[in-house]
Amino acid sequence: MNLSEQDIDRVIEMAWEDRTPFEAIEHQFGLSESRVITLMRKELKRSSFNLWRKRVNSGVSQKHLNKRNPDITRFKCSRQKMISSNRIPKR
Repeated sequence: MNLSEQDIDRVIEMAWEDRTPFEAIEHQFGLSESRVITLMRKELKRSSFNLWRKRVNSGVSQKHLNKRNPDITRFKCSRQKMISSNRIPKR
């Protein structure tokens, strides 16, 4: 994985967000779910990683598109600023 420090921070942020599916991370950064898990294991403290994995697998998180409510058709909150390929457009 040849990601910049900023990209790693963004992947971790997206992985912690319950409503951001692994497919969105793969679309933006080319990282499969298993590679995201590997990155999280490497970058987080052991206790933080364990909390994250527990949350992802708990059913509270909607990290997998097949577990999401079919009414949710976007990766982000409707009130979130527009982000395209991990960049905020100029106004």
